[in-house]
Amino acid sequence: MRRRWVWAGLLLLGVGVLGYSLWPRPTPPAPEAAPPPPHQASPPILFAERTVPIPEDNPQTPAKVELGRRLFYDTRLSKDGTVACASCHKPEFAFSDGGKPVSTGIFGRKGLRNAPTLTNVAFRRHLFWEGRSPRLELQAVGPLTAHDEMGLEPEELAQKLGAIPEYARAFQEVFGEAPSLKTVTYAIAAFERTLVSYNSPFDRYQAGDDSAMSQAALRGMELFFGEKGDCFHCHVGPDFTDDEPRNTALYTVYKDIGLARATGKDEDVGKFKTPTLRNVALTAPYMHDGSIQTLREAVQHYNRGGEPNLNADALIRPLGLTDPEVEDLVAFLESLTDRSFTTNPALLPPRGKGSTP
Repeated sequence: MRRRWVWAGLLLLGVGVLGYSLWPRPTPPAPEAAPPPPHQASPPILFAERTVPIPEDNPQTPAKVELGRRLFYDTRLSKDGTVACASCHKPEFAFSDGGKPVSTGIFGRKGLRNAPTLTNVAFRRHLFWEGRSPRLELQAVGPLTAHDEMGLEPEELAQKLGAIPEYARAFQEVFGEAPSLKTVTYAIAAFERTLVSYNSPFDRYQAGDDSAMSQAALRGMELFFGEKGDCFHCHVGPDFTDDEPRNTALYTVYKDIGLARATGKDEDVGKFKTPTLRNVALTAPYMHDGSIQTLREAVQHYNRGGEPNLNADALIRPLGLTDPEVEDLVAFLESLTDRSFTTNPALLPPRGKGSTP
């Protein structure tokens, strides 16, 4: 009798163990995937964390910025009253000239170079395509007085604006003096320092939004910051530019000699400043003369290794990118587009006489 109870106990124990092993258990949730870290070669800080540099001799005030905005969009700053800064730097094209290889100045005169974007121009150490100007206030003198752009002599500009009561009053309020070439350029520079862009899908991805960029753009980012694509050596930092002049082997013989026009040195022939890539999808056509129509064609130029040129930058070489890789790089470049920048009301034309349409 005792042995029977022992066997019954063992049988119940076996059934319990078998039942425990077969009983369905809730599946533990899969560990949440960690967000991908920023690429090691990508900008080390978010653009929003940067501070716009302001020169000590031209402090930023709201009234000065507003005056600069009015001047920027006013065609009365040109000799024939048809051209404003915004005629060649249109906000909807990230302050470039919207599909034109070169811009049209007063009396229909054509320039020689493509109007560059003004995106984040406050951070540029060198201005103009060959980088000959060190600050915005000096750069603005060029287009205001050039015969194929706005074409006003300094005295003529001062007299013209001084005769407009609202400008005469505004310059007194902001600068305590009448309009002059200096105060005009200082006001325009103050406005240009507000042209900041840091809300592209790339920026949102860098800030932790994993869904901000497409898979193609993410693959393109790896190529961009990798040795195969090799874009990051020149297009570096938060604005994707090293601000240095380089010969990108666009031509074997350059009609426009670039930096050599300022230095007179043979080794500088064909060198132009590395442009920012922020909003680059909005700023076609490309290169200093607007000779490349699309982003894909621009990437293919570098993929081929350019044209034979004695001054070609050492980094220019055939890259060996496949067609899908070219498309991925283009997708990454498109992810640098910030639509909140091009539609920001504070950067758009103010209403008033003389403003561009």
